[in-house]
Amino acid sequence: MPVQLKGRSLLTLKDFTAQEILFLLDLSRDLKRKKRAGIPGDLLRGKNIVLIFEKTSTRTRCAFETACWDEGGNVTFLSNSQMGKKESLEDTARVLGRFYDGIEFRGFEQKTAEDLARFSGVPVWNGLTDLYHPTQALADLMTLRENTVKPLQECKLAFVGDARNNVANSLLIICAKLGLRFTAVCPDQLRPDPKLVSEMVETARLSGGRIDITSSLEGVRDADAVYTDVWVSMGEEAQFENRIRLLRDYAVTQEVMEKTGNPRAIFLHCLPAFHDLNTEVGKQVYEKYGLSEMEVSDEVFRSPQSKVFDQAENRLHTIKAVMVAAIGRL
Repeated sequence: MPVQLKGRSLLTLKDFTAQEILFLLDLSRDLKRKKRAGIPGDLLRGKNIVLIFEKTSTRTRCAFETACWDEGGNVTFLSNSQMGKKESLEDTARVLGRFYDGIEFRGFEQKTAEDLARFSGVPVWNGLTDLYHPTQALADLMTLRENTVKPLQECKLAFVGDARNNVANSLLIICAKLGLRFTAVCPDQLRPDPKLVSEMVETARLSGGRIDITSSLEGVRDADAVYTDVWVSMGEEAQFENRIRLLRDYAVTQEVMEKTGNPRAIFLHCLPAFHDLNTEVGKQVYEKYGLSEMEVSDEVFRSPQSKVFDQAENRLHTIKAVMVAAIGRL
């Protein structure tokens, strides 16, 4: 049966089947080839999308804007709306649904994205919430697919660090759906939500995948990709000192990469990454805690194993696929 994603929101990958996710990855690959070949696009011609941002962004905003323009669509970036201030979310969503063919939301609460989809009547795409980051996970699996000769179902992805954040949640879901082995390597205090783990263990059982949670760095053994993220997510800055205490032994160093026992293993990071002192935050952490690197060493970040910029580029292609599948002319 052919995949049909017209009119579908992407709020969480839990709502998508393995077949639908693979369709999006295949479409992302085809759209990337098309862009690399310099072929002009028109799959979103006549379509208008709006981007709503409560949180700062580099890759998400740029990827959505460029993806839409590449295929002939129009974009409004909305960062100063009346939503929730002088106008209810419901009323704002109903208005935007009259103006636009699709809405991207990047913000704090998952419920906001769900309510926008409920009231607007048009597809809503989750650009990041407190619970999920589905477009990032699509780009991550696209990057893994490009850098392994194995079928995805034979791959293992190890996430090292704060395994209860939105990126780890989405990786857990997509790996379970597609039948990969997923290992969260984290302190006990930062394990994924038990309810989500239980649900995805059952999903993995049906797909042929496997979910493991461990506090030992030996959990990266046999990994095809080692993934990490910042130690403190947006909105949790007050937790900085506690997170450093919990996670300073979970930095991805060359020694950790060697623990995989896999010379072909790649390193992934959703960015931004604190791997040197070339940021204001990095300098502040060094002055206060004496750390010149945090979640990943500069050696690993700049190594041939690091595919972080391929991964960042793939945000563009996967986001383009999500929009084209939902509102485009396929």
